[in-house]
Amino acid sequence: MSRIGAWFRGTAAAAPSPTTSQADLRAKELAAMEDAMAGASMIMNDDIDGAEERLRKGDSAYHHLGIGVCVFMKSILGFEKAIMVEASNRLYECENAAWSEMKKAQKEATSEERIYPPGSEYALVIADAQLMSAVVGVLHESLTEGIKGFYKLRKAYVTLDGIMQAEDAYLKKKGLRSLSKEQIASSSNSVSAGRGSANEDTDDTDLEFVDADEAHPGAQATRNYEGHVADKSNPPEKKLSELSLDTDAAPKPLSSKVGTPASLSSQNVNTGPDSDIFTNPIDTFVHSGANMCFGSLLLIISMVPPTFSRLLSIVGFRGDRERGVRMLWQSSRFDNINGAVAGLMLLAYYNGLLSLADILPSEADVKKGAVVGYPREKCSALIAQMLQRYPDGTLWRFEQARVLGNSKDLHGALQILKSNSNSKMRQVSALNNFEMALDSMYIHDYPDMRENFLRCIELNDWSHALYYYIAGCAELELYRNAFHAEKKDETQIQLHKKKADELFRKAPTVAGKKRFLARPLPFEQFVSRKIQKWEERSKELGVDLVDAVGSSPAEEMTYLWNGPKKMQAPELEMSEKALSWGRMTAPEEARHKIKAEIDEQAVRDVCRAAVARSLGHFDEAREVLDSVLAMDKLAFKGPNKDDYALPAANYEMAVLGWAEVQEPELRKKADKADEEDWLREKTEECQSWLDKVAKWEAFVLDTRFGMRVQTAMDTLRWYKRERGWATA
Repeated sequence: MSRIGAWFRGTAAAAPSPTTSQADLRAKELAAMEDAMAGASMIMNDDIDGAEERLRKGDSAYHHLGIGVCVFMKSILGFEKAIMVEASNRLYECENAAWSEMKKAQKEATSEERIYPPGSEYALVIADAQLMSAVVGVLHESLTEGIKGFYKLRKAYVTLDGIMQAEDAYLKKKGLRSLSKEQIASSSNSVSAGRGSANEDTDDTDLEFVDADEAHPGAQATRNYEGHVADKSNPPEKKLSELSLDTDAAPKPLSSKVGTPASLSSQNVNTGPDSDIFTNPIDTFVHSGANMCFGSLLLIISMVPPTFSRLLSIVGFRGDRERGVRMLWQSSRFDNINGAVAGLMLLAYYNGLLSLADILPSEADVKKGAVVGYPREKCSALIAQMLQRYPDGTLWRFEQARVLGNSKDLHGALQILKSNSNSKMRQVSALNNFEMALDSMYIHDYPDMRENFLRCIELNDWSHALYYYIAGCAELELYRNAFHAEKKDETQIQLHKKKADELFRKAPTVAGKKRFLARPLPFEQFVSRKIQKWEERSKELGVDLVDAVGSSPAEEMTYLWNGPKKMQAPELEMSEKALSWGRMTAPEEARHKIKAEIDEQAVRDVCRAAVARSLGHFDEAREVLDSVLAMDKLAFKGPNKDDYALPAANYEMAVLGWAEVQEPELRKKADKADEEDWLREKTEECQSWLDKVAKWEAFVLDTRFGMRVQTAMDTLRWYKRERGWATA
């Protein structure tokens, strides 16, 4: 099919009837694209049912994509298995429809000049569907589906790479852009993207992603879509037996055959919605969509923690956080579904992942252009822009609340969340309620914390074990409040004690129903081990289960969700009190035995150190962590031990080192002459602590800490580069 920019220019002479008929077909296709995009955009305005109803009236590849987006959004927001299966099926149908249209467009192509190769709009639809299928596959409970998902990421990469290369070539030809050799080298080296040589990876050389038409119309399709991941002689199941998720097993070296294309947003070219480059609606769709998809792809892969580093050898390229973020910002400038999804990805990244991170550029550095940091003002401006486009969008108000939370305004965040609880999308209501539950925990509002986590059970299937457990943590704090009150109310004491016991005992009975890449959910493992530990301690000490609990599990959960980062001094001081040994309810002799357990001490001290650091008491935090680091590593071995405490202490030491880098005035010796050496020494100290955590043996919450470490390492790479310390 010809590039449709020629449809509107009106420079050609009147064409004979056959050409006019072809133009009518193209105009019909454009109308279908615009209708599908308008329908899909309704999702962002909190009308997913209306979107589906409108999209089902069309039968174009774009309508199939829109329906796929609807079901995909439901699946990733709710983590429900049945919806994930439906999403996979819808996206498979979308790929088939787009494949047929792409082949037709390529067959009917003329020789006229265009930005993108014929059929690129459909190639983008296929890549978009593959990218969503990959995410669903990785979130699926099956490891086989997860592996297939990673192969789909690789296929999408190849398609998107071709689209971006074509765009670069067109602009260069028009004199709008000319990359120097250095820029090209930088672009290629920023993402080590090879597929490996034939000698390195002989079982992968048959994976060609440009002509895998065996699962498209014209060939016999299998009942269940297998993702074109390999030939029949080497199925994923065989690869699984050869694949190790052990971080000690080094992945095969990646070559640099395929580089990440430089994004337009990094060049001095106007490529926004008002640009005269993308006046053609199809070109606008491809440009905004390619930036959205490629940016998402590079960002997702960059966030893979060290725990899953072996899986990167399947994908064949590495992520690039900075480039991915820039491409998403570029796409978000466009007022279409691509721009909205890009905006949602950015906000999910900033308000989700980065809210768990501690080692980030300062706000001043972000204002100067540090891409790896948290741009608070830009996020607020993006949300305001999206609310203008989608005034009824509860997703955007949810993100608005998260920005306030990340700005230490938890009460303001809760006010928005409480008024945003009636979304038409049950999945958004679940997200909103979960955030409300967390924020209630951070401000120590235990009744609301309990009720909100119990409501999560009604709204979401993700992890009922975790919800019951944290609701039990809230009841435990209410029990302890009543137990230690000046005026004791025995009725309240027994009421909260009984309820806490019920909730804690319920949690492990519903654990294990959800899995991630064939593994149990880390937090469900954590909960099951914790309850078993308390049950064994209860029998040993001859006390009730609730009285066998040591240091505050609510404060432990607050730490694991990085709540101290969002808390102001009053909330942090309340956390200090909640972490007191004096809050326990066991008899004196039993208390001494609980306090003597090494891993119990370590968990409490890591939480105390995080609170002290957040209050600016760095020396106190370091002193507390030193006591943890001196503990015997063997004391953390065992089926019910809290094995994350030692790596967490190492991570906290890295955070303290970074705090000193960011605030050099904290130095006790204010000698300006050696400032550069001192900063470099502190940065390397921070790096060494992170390296220890990255290389730590497997522990229950290693993925959670791994994501923090990955973000921290990206920050240190940026900082070293800015200071001119980066090595080749």
